[in-house]
Amino acid sequence: MKKRGAIRKKSELVPNRQAILRLLKRHGPSDSETLAAQLDISAMAVRQHLYALRTQRQVTYQEEQRPIGRPAKMWCLTPAAAPHFPDAHAGLTVNLLNAVEQIFGAEGVQRLVTRCAKQQIADYRSRIPVRSPLRARLEVLVSIRNEEGFMAEVQRPRDGSFLLIENHCPIFAAANVCSKLCDAEMEVFRAILGEGVTIERAEHMVAGARRCVYRIRTGES
Repeated sequence: MKKRGAIRKKSELVPNRQAILRLLKRHGPSDSETLAAQLDISAMAVRQHLYALRTQRQVTYQEEQRPIGRPAKMWCLTPAAAPHFPDAHAGLTVNLLNAVEQIFGAEGVQRLVTRCAKQQIADYRSRIPVRSPLRARLEVLVSIRNEEGFMAEVQRPRDGSFLLIENHCPIFAAANVCSKLCDAEMEVFRAILGEGVTIERAEHMVAGARRCVYRIRTGES
């Protein structure tokens, strides 16, 4: 049980600073006014938090020219902010994958990933109604992925497709050393969303993007 008046650990952040990190993770580079509007606090307060986070090397900024006035500071996360988001035991996962490859070879890794994907498909199918409209299936999928730490959302562009967006990857470290995990993820999505649905990866964190984005179409879109 914590004692009253206990000193806050250095790794912890006050709620507004954690909220700022989450907004930058979800929406990408933003200025202080935009962040202030989303948090319903003053821009001055946001700037104070941002400069404190910059001192901790959690965020940085680049100046963006505006038609009128001085350039705006567009704030974004640094790699040092990663520990504030789920990592699904990154180090352990990477070590296990390396051990499997050393003992059983590349074929053993593939068998392991395939087995995990089949289990994931079964788990998802138990929660996602097969005969529901695509939008409804995607919303349940987003809910599940958020439970797993992916900071997911779905958007509907004007072209009629759907965008499944994952702003965070809690298995990034493992995916960075084993591309089979990303391939398996695509297979899981295809199995869950069903026949007549095409999925293509539009953005990919492992390739250097800020997030992963999947464009999803039906024969009608």
